[in-house]
Amino acid sequence: MSKRVLVVDDSATVRQMVGTTLGQAGYEIVEAVDGADGLSKLSDDHDISMVICDINMPRMSGLEMMEQIAQSKTIRKVPVVMLTTEGQPALIQRARQAGAKGWIVKPFKPDLLLAAVNKLTA
Repeated sequence: MSKRVLVVDDSATVRQMVGTTLGQAGYEIVEAVDGADGLSKLSDDHDISMVICDINMPRMSGLEMMEQIAQSKTIRKVPVVMLTTEGQPALIQRARQAGAKGWIVKPFKPDLLLAAVNKLTA
């Protein structure tokens, strides 16, 4: 069975680009349009191996989603990598405090993203 990766981004283009990169490497992709949608899908699908998440999204940001994940006994063990245009040290620190395992700046290099996913799902 292929490993499932949840891609949380309000941009359909980014979700498609990440999905294509990881899909070609054999990963199964689950998509969410914002943090609230991502949190719901992560809570409902216990086969998700990791999450790739944007920061700036409507309804619930990626950081707010991370902080909710950190408070959950059941889903906080799922590794999360932030994929965002943001590079502010304060945001990176906040994400790390909430448990983020990595930070990749858009536009991303497919091989870098794949290496991070391979490492965190191994």
